Amino acid sequence: MRHGRSGRKLNRNSSARTALARAQATALLREGRIQTTVAKAKELRPYVEKIITTAKGGDLHARRICARDIQDNAVLRKLMDEVAPKYAERPGGYTRILKVGVRRGDAAPLALIELV
Repeated sequence: MRHGRSGRKLNRNSSARTALARAQATALLREGRIQTTVAKAKELRPYVEKIITTAKGGDLHARRICARDIQDNAVLRKLMDEVAPKYAERPGGYTRILKVGVRRGDAAPLALIELV
């Protein structure tokens, strides 16, 4: 039984899952919208929302905490200067997941995850 075990493994070990989450979070913050599988999008949503909530603090400590996960300086600057102030009055719910069909090769369900 897996009582209290949260999160999906996504057929990866823990370091690969961390790397995937960081890469997808960076891409989402850079582009504003990315296409991925539904399972990956559902795992990415709380990860990105926690980063944005931290960035809303706006101080040096918040920037350093966000820099752990967003290692691209241009994207980190965009997060702190544009994205976080945009959501200053919003109490969460910064992303939206839209299902868009299935992948042609393996029929995996696809989704768009975008910043609201």
